[in-house]
Amino acid sequence: MYVRTLTGGLAAALVLSVSLTGGQAVAAPPAGEDAPLAARVLVYDASGSAEFKSAVDRGAAIWNESVDAVELRPAAAGQRANIRVLADNGWPRALPTTLGNGTVYIGRQAVDQGYDTIRISAHELGHILGLPDRKPGPCSSLMSGSTAGTACRNPYPNAAEKTEVEGNFGGGLAGRAPAVRTEVIVD
Repeated sequence: MYVRTLTGGLAAALVLSVSLTGGQAVAAPPAGEDAPLAARVLVYDASGSAEFKSAVDRGAAIWNESVDAVELRPAAAGQRANIRVLADNGWPRALPTTLGNGTVYIGRQAVDQGYDTIRISAHELGHILGLPDRKPGPCSSLMSGSTAGTACRNPYPNAAEKTEVEGNFGGGLAGRAPAVRTEVIVD
């Protein structure tokens, strides 16, 4: 009895749907082929990054080339930024506050030791995008940071890192507030 009532109700809904569309059947999009979500735009302010500004811009561009769910854009004059990038004499580090927000420090100490400024920039931005350090690690892993050594110049995230960022900013988190993070990530 329940099955007959259920199928009768579905048939009635179908007839009503067809009549509302002017007698034309309208196909639903196939599962998994929904319209892509727009990238979440994060604004970064590199005005305090001193001599590392071009490296920061290149690090942001690498993330833009690597993932679709988030886009990093430089701040226009007077625009509020999600991410502040500063230069200092310490070791590079990131202070994420919430997913996609925080402060990055491009520390001269690592640069003076021979680490690549673009890799440092992309790595620290990776923390703001929700990625943890993966130490020790190979040069092929952006988030291996300094453990890859000074000879490593790879500023690109690997497939797993890209997938994690896509998941962090993809449809799964739409409408949800990210967890607050208060720890400083020192690389």
